[in-house]
Amino acid sequence: MRRALIVWGGWDGHEPEQVAGIFRELLEKEQFEVEVSDTLEAFADRDKLLGLDLIVPVWTMGRIEQKLVEHVSAAVQQGVGLAGCHGGMCDAFRENVDWQFMTGGNWVAHPGNDGVDYTVEIRHSTSPLVEGIGNFTVKSEQYYLHVDPAVEVLATTRFPVVPGPHAANGPVDMPVIWTKRWGAGRVYYNSLGHVADIVRMPVVLELMRRGFLWCAEGKGAAGARQREVTEIYTGMADSQL
Repeated sequence: MRRALIVWGGWDGHEPEQVAGIFRELLEKEQFEVEVSDTLEAFADRDKLLGLDLIVPVWTMGRIEQKLVEHVSAAVQQGVGLAGCHGGMCDAFRENVDWQFMTGGNWVAHPGNDGVDYTVEIRHSTSPLVEGIGNFTVKSEQYYLHVDPAVEVLATTRFPVVPGPHAANGPVDMPVIWTKRWGAGRVYYNSLGHVADIVRMPVVLELMRRGFLWCAEGKGAAGARQREVTEIYTGMADSQL
């Protein structure tokens, strides 16, 4: 039976406990054994993390010990999947650039705040994660992110929608959904999910389901890539607090 760990907390405005519950129900329907924790100490047992198939962070605007980031990073580098949404993954730990390097990006703004009507445009490519899904609209926060150029972008949104200093730069297609590799592991991110009701949208829930499964399948498929990980990256010494 595949094993997943969901860790929730941080800023209550993102309804992390409710979102964690939605993800737990979703994963249990896919026959995962799911552990849910409301403490970052869930990342303290490195060997336990290595035994997982999937890690799902649901934690916004927190602070984390460097050793805990190293444990998650080491597990992902050796094939454990990492998947999350909105601020729960890419605004989790603003002070930790090693977390940002692993996840592929970090939130910097949401012009117009909550309640912006915008379109999510699907990029159909070789990825099965968006197959059969069309463009859709959402009324929520529109995330402006600083993004790793190495990610594979699966969906975008067009800025600007509302006025702001960013509008002087002209139209920008900002990634909404992406995947990337971290050693032998797979990483999936979806910037939607400001509150539980957005996560419950059928199209968002389906996108998350596909992302979870893709990440969890990576451990079994790692094979040669996993064997190539001879030295675990622990971050840049001059970036660690």
